Amino acid sequence: MAMQTTTGRSGPTFVRTAIALQTAAVFFQAATAGLLLATSYGELLHGVGARVMYGASMLYVLAAVLAWKPGGGLARPILYACGFLVLASVQVVLGIARVPSAHVPLGVLMFGLSLLDLGRVVTDRPAGRAAPRP
Repeated sequence: MAMQTTTGRSGPTFVRTAIALQTAAVFFQAATAGLLLATSYGELLHGVGARVMYGASMLYVLAAVLAWKPGGGLARPILYACGFLVLASVQVVLGIARVPSAHVPLGVLMFGLSLLDLGRVVTDRPAGRAAPRP
């Protein structure tokens, strides 16, 4: 009898929650970027949002590792999460250095990648279930 490796119920939920938080934080950053130009409190909101987004990226790395190692999930999401954390680090440096010509396009790229990853995580079938036949 072959043994199946499946992830626990909380593993995929933690990963989904972490990537959803990350995606929402990146979207918030896009909204507050516009406020930077129009209001006096835009810089404060964008700075707070940057910290939340960076924390959400670190949380996603943690969730991916926990879903993989003890939960028996795939290791590939760890690469996605670590890659996003690297992009977030570059984004923070560019923001602090006030290089909008690179900061803004990278932010758009990050939102697109995070949204694609969220879609991948949400539409993944749980391990051990067969796809329905057409």
